[in-house]
Order: sequence, then C-alpha cells, then structure tokens
Amino acid sequence: MSELNIEEKQPAIFKASRFSVAPMLDWTDRHCRFFHRLISKQALLYTEMVTTGALIHGDHHRFLQFNAAENPLAFQLGGSNPRELASCARMVEDYGYTEVNLNVGCPSDRVQNGRFGACLMAEPELVAECIAAMSQAVAIPVTVKSRIGIDERDSYQELVHFIATVANAGCRTFIVHARKAWLSGLSPKENREVPPLCYDLIYQLKKDFPQLEIIMNGGITSLNQAEEMLKKVDGVMMGREAYHNPYILADVDRRFFGAVNEPLSRDAIVKLLIPYIQEQLKTGARLNSVSRHILGLFHGEPGARGWRRTISENAVKSGADKNVILQALKFTTQ
Repeated sequence: MSELNIEEKQPAIFKASRFSVAPMLDWTDRHCRFFHRLISKQALLYTEMVTTGALIHGDHHRFLQFNAAENPLAFQLGGSNPRELASCARMVEDYGYTEVNLNVGCPSDRVQNGRFGACLMAEPELVAECIAAMSQAVAIPVTVKSRIGIDERDSYQELVHFIATVANAGCRTFIVHARKAWLSGLSPKENREVPPLCYDLIYQLKKDFPQLEIIMNGGITSLNQAEEMLKKVDGVMMGREAYHNPYILADVDRRFFGAVNEPLSRDAIVKLLIPYIQEQLKTGARLNSVSRHILGLFHGEPGARGWRRTISENAVKSGADKNVILQALKFTTQ
C-alpha cells in the first residue's frame, strides 16, 4: 500500500511460525511450556507478558530463565518506553530466546495504567518508536501482538494506519487478535469473548500487506480451522483451546511442519514429565505449580474426570509428589 515503505531491519531468514501457542498471563509459565513442548516439538511457544519494570527493577533472572527444551520460545514484553524496551530486548536476546514480542493487545486496567497493552493502539507513532529501538538493539526478530482496534477507534483504515506505521519502523510480523478491545466496561475475560471475531479483517490485512507476515489469533478451536486459515495468512496462534485441551498439540508437528514421526501418547507424555516434576520438587516447587497445567491432558477421554479430580484434590497438599500423578494415571488405563 502507498502508506508502507518498509526498511529491511530484520534477518531475511526469519519466517513466522505457522503455528504458535499464545502468551497467556498466569498460564503459560515455564512449567506449562515444558509440558507443551513434550507434546509438540515445533510449535512456537510464548512466555507470559513481563513488564519492562519487572526486568529492570526486579529479579530479571527469575523472569528470563527457561529450560532449553522449551525452544523455539518467544518472550513477550509489556512497556512503552523505547529506551527501556531496547534494554529489555537485549536481556531477552542474551538469554537465548528466539523472538521478542511487544504486547499491544492486553486490555486490562492494570496494563492501561502502566501505559502499555491495547491502549497503545491509539499511539501508533509511539509503538513505532519502541519497535525501532528494539530492532536496533537486537538481531532476533521483534514482533507485535495487537487487536484489530480499541473502543470507537476500530475502523479498518485506523488498523491499516497502525500496521503501516509500525511496519515502517522495522516490524515484519504482526500477530493480530481478530477482536477489538473495549478499554472500559469489559473485563479482560469479557474482552476475549464479547467483541465479535472479525477474521475477514485479518485476511484483508494480508492482501494489503503481502510483504508482511500476518498471524491470526482469536477463537481458534481446532486444527482443521487453523489449516483453513493458513490458506490466507502466514500463521495461526491458538490460545485457550491449547491450554484446556493440550493434546490438540499432538498433531501440530505433522500437519503444520511436515513431521513424519507418530505423536507421543498421553501416557508417554506423563511418563516423560515425571522426571521434570521430581527435579522441580527438589528445588522447592510445589507439585501443584506443575500439575495445574496438565489437568486437560485427557480431555474427552475415558477416565478424564478421575484424572482431574485426583490431581486437583491432592497436588495442593503438603509433600505431594509424583505418586499423585501416577495414581491419577490409573483412572485413564482402566
């Protein structure tokens, strides 16, 4: 489009992941990601959003550390100060992440009060400054995750202006949640459900910006749906479905990345997770910090209720260990 004049600032070899799991606050922590990686070796995983303030003024190692097995892994930052974002992007790169992503989509009050997240869609020039600073600071890809609009600023022309402005600053990849965000009147949960999905806007973005990588996010609940979307966009990002029904990831490598190996069974995944659980317990972690992420592994399968109940009731107890998981597994093999 006439508004777009992209300067090549990112490595030409980078290609958007065809399938990724969305960053989800309080959900996609390092334990969740390790578990998801046992199911899919190729899906791009994302951290929870971490603010620049937390990295600069807090224990940055606690936020940045991850198990090498989690790669390929992207780190999502929240912030609006170009200098601080550049500094944090360097930390992310130094720790070995494959991508750094700027959150321009979260609508919560806490995020707005910090001047980051979805409210930044009203300031595309500032987002462009942030992306330019980050891109100049690191060699890894710098990407943006946004909504299609906010409040009454939800016209396609405004979305195009946002994409073009940020792309001109060096961003090549945009992950777009196909819903607008209401910055007041709706909770974050309602903002994921109430505003209607507008997939056609994302498809139009790809037509209007063919040189950019456009990734679809929002309301994706099946791999068949994802495959259909990939006929019109470069990638798909699945969120809540991947968390609540994680075994859906088992066929991702074959269907989206050409893998030929058979996926691991649910039982095999549990058995591979046991050594990780034992290792985490030795460091002082509680069983529930890991086990809460695996409750949906047997979703829709015989024994799923017993699996969930056994873990939910016992993993929170003092001294709970791998035997809780092994006991729960018995319900699925009866």
